[in-house]
Amino acid sequence: MKKLNQVLSLAVLAVVVFSACKKEETEPVPLITETKTNLLADPTTTGNHFAFFSLERNEEVALADSASNKWDIAFRSTTILTNGGTSGTASGGAFVQRAVIFDTYTEIPQDSSFKTDVNTTPAYAIPTGSGNGWYNYDFSTNIISPIPGNILIIRTASGNYAKVEILSYYKDAPVTPSASDIARYYTFRYIYQPDGTKIF
Repeated sequence: MKKLNQVLSLAVLAVVVFSACKKEETEPVPLITETKTNLLADPTTTGNHFAFFSLERNEEVALADSASNKWDIAFRSTTILTNGGTSGTASGGAFVQRAVIFDTYTEIPQDSSFKTDVNTTPAYAIPTGSGNGWYNYDFSTNIISPIPGNILIIRTASGNYAKVEILSYYKDAPVTPSASDIARYYTFRYIYQPDGTKIF
């Protein structure tokens, strides 16, 4: 009887351990909101080149790797590229999702249409010009301001997805930019989904 109880105890323990392992395997990895500050995108100091960035690795990418799959988005003045179409060699694309809240935008609709860059026209996946994409330009103050509620939905170089919110176009992200603030320094936050789904 004692031996039977020991066998039963071991069997129950094995089931508990297996269930715990199985639960750990199926639990999704929590996604992290990353923030990048002061990404320099001034062509007058970068030899008229873009500043390249990897959302997957949360790091800037060297100009020498601009013809690779190592970057996802690139910045120069108010223009933002994706690594696809005529701008890159990868699977990148994007669209601007309007009038949403970054924190509560949790899933890319299945019928969403991702655009790729066509820089010969130009017609970028993320439109340029005041009111067309991520920013408004105030002609009276010469200030560039992100449009509240407009976020960038990015298909990355590897075919995964991210949501990006531009927070500021000025160095050190002043709350109320003025003409004395230094422009062409991006601060943005984003969430990158590494598993290939469209859920954040």
